[in-house]
Amino acid sequence: MRRAHLLARDDDDDVNCGTGGGDTRYTGLRIGSVFIILAASMFGALFPVLAKRTKWLSARIPNRVFDTAKYFGSGVIIATSLIHLLDPAIDELSSPCLAPGWSEYPYALGICLLSIFLIFITELVAFRWGTAMLARIGYTHDAHGHGLASHAAHGPETDQATQAAIAKGQADEKSTDIESQHSVERPHQGGALGDSPAAQIIGIAVLEFGVLLHSVLIGLTLAVNEDFIVLFIVIIFHQMFEGLGVGSRLAFIRLPPKYNYVPIVGALLFGITTPVGIAVGLGVRETYNPDSTTASIVSGILDAFSSGILLYTGLVELMAHEFLFNSDMLHGSNSKLAYALCCMILGAGIMALLGRWA
Repeated sequence: MRRAHLLARDDDDDVNCGTGGGDTRYTGLRIGSVFIILAASMFGALFPVLAKRTKWLSARIPNRVFDTAKYFGSGVIIATSLIHLLDPAIDELSSPCLAPGWSEYPYALGICLLSIFLIFITELVAFRWGTAMLARIGYTHDAHGHGLASHAAHGPETDQATQAAIAKGQADEKSTDIESQHSVERPHQGGALGDSPAAQIIGIAVLEFGVLLHSVLIGLTLAVNEDFIVLFIVIIFHQMFEGLGVGSRLAFIRLPPKYNYVPIVGALLFGITTPVGIAVGLGVRETYNPDSTTASIVSGILDAFSSGILLYTGLVELMAHEFLFNSDMLHGSNSKLAYALCCMILGAGIMALLGRWA
């Protein structure tokens, strides 16, 4: 794979390894792209959050819409990690502008691997600490919701009594009632406590960190890239779909009232990062060259690190816990499972297709 990337770059006579600036055409449209992409990103990230937390919208939008967005978003995040982050990282760290030593080892893959283990160990330590803290006050805590129904893994979860009833096929109505109370985290004495606020915030923070790094780099690239028109159109859809993936996850986390601002802040952070990246890129486009040695190393390392974060989050926190450790999926109908899988595959497929251009 590295050889293919190197050959592709070697065939391009226009590669500029110096410190010259990027493309200076379409200045007005590039400035306008800050606001257009801001609107697309904000819509994708904020709509699921506000729709789920606003009584008027929540009562008028079927639960199927939220479920579709959630599963679609999981596919988007997984495809982003591989197609939009890891592959460009391999390309950047295999650039002919870099010293020969960079081509002697698959550094992008190694950084991705390191990132996965760092996130896993960080989350493991955080959950062990959180579980110990909960044990001191008399609660038991299933950090990853094994065997739980509904939106396991950093989402609404039910108590042990409901889990047992679901396993017997007797708690459909009760489960629905508990799901509808998505904004309240209620401890159950003597039972299992769903994800604590700290655990849920850690989980979403990991996802946000990887996505935000990626979004800033996208903005920088768009501001100076010579293929601006095509890239601009693709990134509008890219940011809207990725925002939908992040927003649908934010919408389903259950927090006490005093933490209700966290999902909104998370959606706002996603919405502004790419426009900020574009603005910074416009400010330095006369000196910033995305093909330069420094830019290739920095963006390659950040892309590779972000790919590991999103790959871990997508496969472990989202896919595994939504399907393997979710009793709604294990004991639910085949049609419900097939629908969820199709939504996830559709999200991954669209994002993978967008990788053809960006």
